[in-house]
Amino acid sequence: MTLQEPETRSHRGRSHHKQTETKQQRAQRLTKAKAERLRLRQRLATDHDAVWTFKEWCAVNGISVRTGRRLLQSGRGPVVTMLSDKRVGISRRHDREWKASRARGGAVT
Repeated sequence: MTLQEPETRSHRGRSHHKQTETKQQRAQRLTKAKAERLRLRQRLATDHDAVWTFKEWCAVNGISVRTGRRLLQSGRGPVVTMLSDKRVGISRRHDREWKASRARGGAVT
């Protein structure tokens, strides 16, 4: 018996496979997430003085969290309100101003 044999034996019983979800479970998870985003958009769209958390702001604008981070880090995003030392928020007013600044005039046909 070598020195590595007991170590090898102890690893045999462990499974390194990820827990997988069925197509039905995935569909349910995605449907639930989509409904939650829709509810969030509807609730936040009516509050004119709201300060959204970063994730809420991303959901309202229909962008991913990664794209939102990229916008803020590049300096091309809206004015940020620090909710705490680490939490970032965006006010609805600053969001509207940011969107207005990004509007392009198109040719009317």
